[in-house]
Amino acid sequence: MARVIQRLKSWEGMLLILLIGVIAFNAWQSPVYLSAQNFVNLFQLSIEKIIVALVMTFVIINGEIDLSVASMMGLAACMLAFLYKAGQPMVLAIVVALFIGLIGGAFNGFWVARAGLPSLAVTLATLIMFRGLARVLLEDRSIGDFPQWFDDLGQQTVIGPFTLSFLIFAVGLVVAIVVLHYTGFGRYVRVIGNSKDVARYSGVQVPRVKMILYSASGLVAALGGVLLAARLGAVRGSTAEGFELDIITIVLLGGVSIFGGTGSMFGVLLSILLILNLRNGMGLLNISGNAQTGVIGALLILSVLVPNIASRLRQSFRTRQAAQAPPPPAVGKAVSAE
Repeated sequence: MARVIQRLKSWEGMLLILLIGVIAFNAWQSPVYLSAQNFVNLFQLSIEKIIVALVMTFVIINGEIDLSVASMMGLAACMLAFLYKAGQPMVLAIVVALFIGLIGGAFNGFWVARAGLPSLAVTLATLIMFRGLARVLLEDRSIGDFPQWFDDLGQQTVIGPFTLSFLIFAVGLVVAIVVLHYTGFGRYVRVIGNSKDVARYSGVQVPRVKMILYSASGLVAALGGVLLAARLGAVRGSTAEGFELDIITIVLLGGVSIFGGTGSMFGVLLSILLILNLRNGMGLLNISGNAQTGVIGALLILSVLVPNIASRLRQSFRTRQAAQAPPPPAVGKAVSAE
């Protein structure tokens, strides 16, 4: 019982309580909320974001950030549409789109891991660069009319009510949990996030780990862009614009420290469920998309402020306790001078 109470006092426990409250409120407000179709819609409308959030968790725990993921999603989708419109086979277009993601992620990784530049500056620059390339490819056009089998990847169910995108997320979640919490690579990610110098002196190949993370981030973002194109059935230069806000919010709200080193995939999963249910509930209440974005932005601020304030309060409390504690008794007898 004591362990259960202790878990409820943690960040994950707070998220679980909030999630239960949101679900109860949504069920009370809308009679269709608990329907099977609404449950499918809950994931389907944001499935690409939560797939990318899995790899973003590793990047942030590693003490870095990747602001370019949404732009890479858009670039991959636009590259796919451009090649298909130019008469190339759709399979080739998918492969090239994924390869672009891998190269773009490795490009970010080179400047962060090898050149030592701040990831915030590097990925902000590539956010602009990738989005610009996407707009150059399609200009003001909207390209669709993809093959039916491709549209089915994002729109048709595969097993029961679940689409291929949901199955990719489910498998990715299991892999992410295992890698982060139960493998040596996951420990390297945390150690580097806590201190790059300590990791380096411990024999960890810091640049190699960061290169792997950024390459994976670009590849998974490109996969998200391909799945988004399949679900929407059409692509524009603005595809996935602004998605980075939701993706980063999911990770930080899940208890992952913006400074790196701490966080769990279980907290991120609770954060995913909380944000999806919040958006779904606001949608059922006919709250506008701009208002929903404002709520997510407020959550992003709170997810950064609250853990830091709580940490400072705990540190202040411990310092006060140490100051008020009586001095330890003297050991042995004093030797008198003769």
